[in-house]
Amino acid sequence: MYHDLCQIAGEQQVLIFPSGYKRDIKYGQIDAPNEILRTEVLNQWNENKQLRWVVTYPEALAERVAARDEVDKNTVCLTSGGTADMIDVAKRLRELGFVQVDYVYEPGQFSIRGSIFDVYSYSNELPYRIDFFGDDIESIRSFNVETQLSEQRVDSVYIMGNSGSSSGKGVSLLNFIGTDAMLLCHNPQWLLSRVKEISEENISHSALIADDYDSQAMSKVVDADEFASEFARFSHLVYRQGEAADEKGVARMSLHCTPQGIYHKNFDLIGDSFKRFIADGYRLFILSDSSKQIERLKAIFNDRGDDITFTPVLKTLHEGFVDNDLKMCVFTDHQIFDRFHKYNLKSDRARGGKLALSLKELNQIEVGDYVVHMDYGVGRFGGLVTTSVNGTPQECIKISYLNNDVVFVSIHALHKLSKYRGKEGEQPRLNKLGSGAWNRVKERTRRPSRTKRLRLHPRRIYATRA
Repeated sequence: MYHDLCQIAGEQQVLIFPSGYKRDIKYGQIDAPNEILRTEVLNQWNENKQLRWVVTYPEALAERVAARDEVDKNTVCLTSGGTADMIDVAKRLRELGFVQVDYVYEPGQFSIRGSIFDVYSYSNELPYRIDFFGDDIESIRSFNVETQLSEQRVDSVYIMGNSGSSSGKGVSLLNFIGTDAMLLCHNPQWLLSRVKEISEENISHSALIADDYDSQAMSKVVDADEFASEFARFSHLVYRQGEAADEKGVARMSLHCTPQGIYHKNFDLIGDSFKRFIADGYRLFILSDSSKQIERLKAIFNDRGDDITFTPVLKTLHEGFVDNDLKMCVFTDHQIFDRFHKYNLKSDRARGGKLALSLKELNQIEVGDYVVHMDYGVGRFGGLVTTSVNGTPQECIKISYLNNDVVFVSIHALHKLSKYRGKEGEQPRLNKLGSGAWNRVKERTRRPSRTKRLRLHPRRIYATRA
């Protein structure tokens, strides 16, 4: 639905509002790239006048969002040519839950290198690079996580904390958007029953055993009865296939359409079908996102001697259809050639950049090097190995710890792994698993320093006496 609307209306007019979790919310596995998409909807609902459509589903609607005043409060606006104190901006971001790192690779992170301030907001699929000169903001650019190269210069940036999901004090998306919107829904009764089902769930037993989940997840679920009351206040448009029963006070509109036929690459069948449509006065449109595929189809019809004229369209939909009122056949090349239709969500860039950057650093680590795992501490890198997980082979990173203990890290958790950086020529001590020593080290590191920070101009040269 999201992809098709983007093709028809344009990407500027359509956003998707997904769940903020990888699986059902009861498992508590937060998905940061999806949080970007959720926050983007809140940010652009009033700001972007071109926005016309938001596509969502019950699991996403069941999660609360921040109220309007909270969104405004959790937003930092920086403008190219304006002024801001870099240290004050960093302090404000920490208050919003951002974490300072060496390099940013996922939402909720920022880094400072001299006069360069990198930040990954929850309101954009790419991070921003802000170039300061003292308190003056010289430029703001988005940049690619993998290549670290700037992509686009922008005049201003709204840096938002994680407002896509909210704890018990939040509101439903329906409360946030207001009743001037119209809801298009395939099955309202199923939607409300699914939201109610989610609201009655608890954190799953498997999440409790794993001890790696969002403990506040279920407090972010809407009240099902309040949601149903809010839902009833909106104007509705219900769409479905087949004949609908007459309902009192409900207007009906019938579209005389049929789905594209199934051809399984059988060009004898395709040729006969297309000729019948043309003889009956139908116009043929063939959709494809590849001009080579269009040329391939033309060549096949010419080689077969088929007199078939069609209009190529260099965009595609998920499925083709026949409009019997307008006498139009809108067919897709991937259905003709029996291929799966590939489409991407905007969050794929954020998700891919995180993994690519982790793999890039991994290639610089050799077997025997010291590495640091976010959860287990300092160990030795044992290389990439293949192990069996529930009978399925899976690639993992092997890390050895004190007393020959071993941890296997999934390649999907590479962001928790980094190369050890210490004093030159000084070997670190391996951590012992289960001792709690590494957690104590992290706790000491988090404590604020009592040392006063010396504020220096980033582009001036200073001299000190030894």
